[in-house]
Amino acid sequence: MKKEKSNDPGTTSTWREEVRGEDIRLDTYLSKTSLPFSRSKIKKKIKDEGILVNGEGSKPSYIVKKGDIIEAVYKARAPFKINPQKIPISILYEDRDIIVLNKQKGIVVHPAKGNSDGTLVNALLYHCSDLSEGSALDRPGVIHRLDADTTGVIVFAKSERAHSKIAIQFQEREVDKIYLAVVWGKPPMKEGEINSPIGRSSFDRKLMAVTPLNSKDSLTRFKVLHSYGFASILKIHLETGRTHQIRVHLSHFGYPVIGDGDYGGRDKKILREIGLDYADAFDKIMGIIDRQALHAASIEFTHPVKKKRVRFTAPIYDDMKKLIGFLNGFDNS
Repeated sequence: MKKEKSNDPGTTSTWREEVRGEDIRLDTYLSKTSLPFSRSKIKKKIKDEGILVNGEGSKPSYIVKKGDIIEAVYKARAPFKINPQKIPISILYEDRDIIVLNKQKGIVVHPAKGNSDGTLVNALLYHCSDLSEGSALDRPGVIHRLDADTTGVIVFAKSERAHSKIAIQFQEREVDKIYLAVVWGKPPMKEGEINSPIGRSSFDRKLMAVTPLNSKDSLTRFKVLHSYGFASILKIHLETGRTHQIRVHLSHFGYPVIGDGDYGGRDKKILREIGLDYADAFDKIMGIIDRQALHAASIEFTHPVKKKRVRFTAPIYDDMKKLIGFLNGFDNS
């Protein structure tokens, strides 16, 4: 496979490749190359004729053949305008291609409108300037995200090859993500799954909801690790990665994550379900944890360069430790 890549620092980048022995769809083929686009953006560029096959426009479904010449011309990105900031981070692993953190509570992953500072990206740019370009100008290195008040393991890309290859694994559901959640109530089964579509809430566009309207299929598997009668610790395996998925699914079925102010985890109405006798415990728990008791415990994927499965685990932070310690005084398992 012969490759050529040239960069015009002023306006455009040009990518060119000759196909050798492939027999797959054009969009699938391109998603495995060094092009800095997601699969959806690749499809759009093909349809807009920003990607040519043998000098002509094509379709995403075109089956590439040996000897085909594929070219892509795209605008060069402006330099990142994100301020590096000296913010403490907990590094679990780092090499030339990836960096893995144990994210703390109260910090968002990347800058956005109205929130340009104090993010993990700001912190990483201070620690290392060699992050991948990412999917947008404000998201260098970002492959996936965690909510601001969800703690735990998160992976960033330092090289373009790492970003592309790990992103494909996320798209094809080859990444194994395990979470720990402390929820109100006791699920009726030791393990099970929640298979309900998630979309924007019709009441508050900042929140998500289980809904058949403009939604996406969402699947969450869970196992009850321990139950205290009025609260339980769950091990959760995400099969899909929708916004607020775990929090929405558990709340919808009556087991909101403890401390979750958006989805019922701080609402005293839950006492009607778990029992009014636990009112004092409810108040004490709200004093122990000021965010959702949700932690990304581990992640497993194929290393983009070493080509072997790697698994990273992140210990829980003190607030969840204190919460679990308090619950141990109500051992009704």
